[in-house]
Amino acid sequence: MRPPTMSGHFLLAPIPESSSDYLLPKDIKLAVLGAGRVGKSAMIVRFLTKRFIGDYEPNTGKLYSRLVYVEGDQLSLQIQDTPGGVQAQDNLSQMVDSLSKCMQWAEGFLLVYSITDYESYQSIRPLYQQIRKVHPDGKVPVIIVGNKGDLLHARQVQTHEGLQLANELGSLFLEISTSENYEDVCDVFQHLCKEVSKLHSLSGERRRASIIPRPRSPNMQDLKRRFRQALSSKVKASSALG
Repeated sequence: MRPPTMSGHFLLAPIPESSSDYLLPKDIKLAVLGAGRVGKSAMIVRFLTKRFIGDYEPNTGKLYSRLVYVEGDQLSLQIQDTPGGVQAQDNLSQMVDSLSKCMQWAEGFLLVYSITDYESYQSIRPLYQQIRKVHPDGKVPVIIVGNKGDLLHARQVQTHEGLQLANELGSLFLEISTSENYEDVCDVFQHLCKEVSKLHSLSGERRRASIIPRPRSPNMQDLKRRFRQALSSKVKASSALG
């Protein structure tokens, strides 16, 4: 099951020479979460550079920042890569706790597991539940990604299991191969950027509505009316005396 098809294209945006040459781009803050060695860093780099790099040193939480265009909109995109060295079920709560600040910061999430690692699949539910605790309104978009779809000979998680979990959690799901298919990786990030942008638009409309001046108090209007009447009476009296 793929996210809804999108007609736009992803492009890296050149940084303008002068801030007067462009409107300030929207800020989009994403986080990629999951257990260790599921391909989180590879996914991010694949999206931003189109290059696939298979091996990474265990990271301590790198932040990637780029100006990008998604469907014609310029975005100031920040993607938080997260450490995922903890995989054992007994230590999932420790992993979730260590990511709480990241969850508070981000506006959209990719939850990634490897189809070759059943424990990484099991880590998705507690991560999702913690996101909903941090963002209880349920509006923050989350996409579940089954990565390493090219390693079918080593599969431990079936596609229907990923779909079932996503359906239970009310999330979108996509099974991909970061190494073999750039377009799928791009689709995932594009869709998440679009969903966060929609939230920005809605919150912007609410902010604009909130600054509409309140109707004048009837009492104040009555006072002004009386003042104008009194002033008019004085003008008429002065004219009569003259």
